[in-house]
Amino acid sequence: MGDQPKIVILGAGYGGILTAQRLQKELRHKEADVTLVNRHDYHYITTHLHMPAAGTDSIEHSRIPIGDLIDGLKVKLIKSSVQAIQPAERTVVLDSGSIPYDYLVLGLGGEPETFGIPGMLEHALTIRSINSVRLIREHIEYQLALYKNDGLESRLCFVIGGAGFSGIEFAGELADRLPQLCRQYDIHPSQVSIINVEAAPTALPGFDPELVEYAMDVLKRKGVTFRIGVPIKECLADGVIIGEGEKIEASTVVWTGGIRGNHLLEKAGFEVMRGRVKADEFLRIPGYDHIFVIGDNSLMLNPAGKPYPPTAQIAMQQGVTCARNIVASIRGRELNKFVFSNKGTVASLGKGEAVAVVGGKKIKGWVAAQLKKVVDMRYLFIIGGIPLVMKKGRFFG
Repeated sequence: MGDQPKIVILGAGYGGILTAQRLQKELRHKEADVTLVNRHDYHYITTHLHMPAAGTDSIEHSRIPIGDLIDGLKVKLIKSSVQAIQPAERTVVLDSGSIPYDYLVLGLGGEPETFGIPGMLEHALTIRSINSVRLIREHIEYQLALYKNDGLESRLCFVIGGAGFSGIEFAGELADRLPQLCRQYDIHPSQVSIINVEAAPTALPGFDPELVEYAMDVLKRKGVTFRIGVPIKECLADGVIIGEGEKIEASTVVWTGGIRGNHLLEKAGFEVMRGRVKADEFLRIPGYDHIFVIGDNSLMLNPAGKPYPPTAQIAMQQGVTCARNIVASIRGRELNKFVFSNKGTVASLGKGEAVAVVGGKKIKGWVAAQLKKVVDMRYLFIIGGIPLVMKKGRFFG
C-alpha cells in the first residue's frame, strides 16, 4: 500500500467528480491510492441553483450524495475543509489533519468576485452553494412577511447585481415565483419590483445580440426592469448606490456579478490572476508537473488568447483530461493536450423560456427551454447513468 502513488482531489464540483470517476474507471487495481476531499458529503449542480434560490424548485433536485457517484472501494472520500496547500511539502492541510500527495488536483471551486465594490461582501447574498441558496429563498419570503407587518416598501424591491448568465437565469425564476408569493402574502404584484443592474453595455455580455434582445424582452414582460451600462458603486444594508449616485432602496440584493478563483491558491504561493492559476496545455501548474488545476481554479486561454469562461462544460471536459493525464504520468506515458469542445450555451429565462446557441444555430423560446432540460439530463447521465436520470431528471414541467 505504501508504494502506491497518492492522488488527492480537492473539491467535488463538476471537474473534481469527473476526475474521480474517470480515475476509478481507468486505474488498475491497487495502481494508485485516490482520495477526494470535499466540504460536504454531496455534489451539487451549480447550474441549477438559481431555481431553488428563487423557490421555483426543490433544493433536493440540485444535490446528489457523493457516495452515489463514486466507488468507495476505489476512491476514499474525506469530508473536510481545506485550510492550506503546501506544495514544497507535498501536503494538504485540512481541518481534520494533513494528508500527503504525489499528485494533486485543484478543483476547489470559485468565490464571489465583487471587484472591490464597497459593502458587497457584507450586505449582498450570493448564489454559490446549497446553504447560500437556502438563505436567499428564506430571505425573500421573510421580506414579504415583514412588509405585511411594517409596510416598508423597500422590502418589495429585489436588486440583482450582474446580468450575466447567473443574473439573467435567477431574474427569470424570481419573476415566476414572486406572483405566487404575492398571492400567498396578500400583496398586489404591481407593488413588487425586480431590478437587474449591469455595468457592461449589454446583458449577457458576449452572447448573440439577437438572443440577448429576446431574453430581455421575455424578462421585461415578466416584470424585470433593466439598468444596463450602469455600475453598482456601493452596496448598503438598505439598497445600492448606482451610476452617478442614484440610490435604489431595497432590502434584498443578490450579487451574481462574477466568480474568481480560490484564495487558497494564492496563499499557497502560486501565481494567480483573479484567484486563478494559468494552467499549461496538459492542465498542470507550470513548474509543478504533479499538480493539476481545473474548473474555476484554472485559467485557460482559447486559440485567440482570451480566457475561456469558467463553465460547467469546460470543468467536466478538464476533469476527463486531467484523470487521463494523471494515469499517463503514473505509467510514464505521453500526456494529452486539453482541447475544449464547445457543445453550445443555454440560458434559461424561467418556465418554458430560454435562449441557446448550439453549433452556431440560434434557438429561443420553448424549444430552447427543452434543450436546457436535455443538457441537465445529459449531465446526470454522464455522472450517474440511467438510475440518476430517473431519480433526478424532470421530464416534464
